[in-house]
Amino acid sequence: MSGNGLISSIRRLIHADERLGAPSPFEQLRQQMDDVLGDGGVRKEVVQPGEGPPVPQNASVLIHYSGFLEYSDHPFETTTHLKYPQMMKLGRDVTLAGLELGLLTMKKGEFSRFLFQPQYAYGDMGCPPFIPTAATVLYEVHILDFLDSGQVDDFIAMSPEEQNTVPLSTLLEVVNTVRSFGNRYFNQSRYDNAKDRYKQGMMLLGNRDVQSDADTERINEALLPFYLNLSLTELRLDSPHKALKYGNKALEIDSNNTKALFRCGQAYLELHEYESAQDCLITAQAKKPFDSDINNLLRKVATCFKDSLDKQKDLYSKMFRHLRSK
Repeated sequence: MSGNGLISSIRRLIHADERLGAPSPFEQLRQQMDDVLGDGGVRKEVVQPGEGPPVPQNASVLIHYSGFLEYSDHPFETTTHLKYPQMMKLGRDVTLAGLELGLLTMKKGEFSRFLFQPQYAYGDMGCPPFIPTAATVLYEVHILDFLDSGQVDDFIAMSPEEQNTVPLSTLLEVVNTVRSFGNRYFNQSRYDNAKDRYKQGMMLLGNRDVQSDADTERINEALLPFYLNLSLTELRLDSPHKALKYGNKALEIDSNNTKALFRCGQAYLELHEYESAQDCLITAQAKKPFDSDINNLLRKVATCFKDSLDKQKDLYSKMFRHLRSK
């Protein structure tokens, strides 16, 4: 996503172009860009199109970006070196007006370049010592993902009574976004943060006053992935008792769920309850006989169970020899 190649190729012609009175690099770029606002303050060039709807107002975005000054090979700021860039909330974390306006035109997966005039960037004062006065800046932006956190914020700001007046479909959208935040944290190994998000979604679903059996079924369908995710998260946090609790809650909703059976098998193994682990995994194996994760864990449980029995046998043998020797 680096813009070094683009800017370097322009710079090779700079000195000759200046002598000939040719347009500057940013002026050349401006000619091939779209005017986003109509005042020339924010111009955009789509390098790689994205998919789906554009970023909504007040969303949280996961982006890589780099900012360049004219005639500079190196960015004055960049996130491209980060494996996990920070999720940024529009209206709070994105402080550059042009960048926020530009993000609202982008879609997931899109990579675009923007030219921001000073009034949409760092103003007439600039930002010494990195940004000179009245500087036009180039930003390259790649949207990795975004979440409609504005909808979540609005919902959480409501009282419990108001939340119950919102259509169930809206609640399900909100908790799905909350779960996506949890998944993002989980994938970054931030398990405590993931746990907090999963429990938040579970609480929002638990607070809902259901009006019918159909509503109850939809609530349970939404709760199931939260229980499964919490079970796995607790395993990562070395809390097998809690992992087992959430695994069993998932089984209360769907007794044939192989993920829940597998999670319970994992938890029982950590608790050294090998027979219970075998029972869960054999049930899961009957439903998915060729699942390598289930089969591998079942073999591990069998080995641990055998080792445990052998140790017990050896212990009892030593006890009996000691008793006979008296």
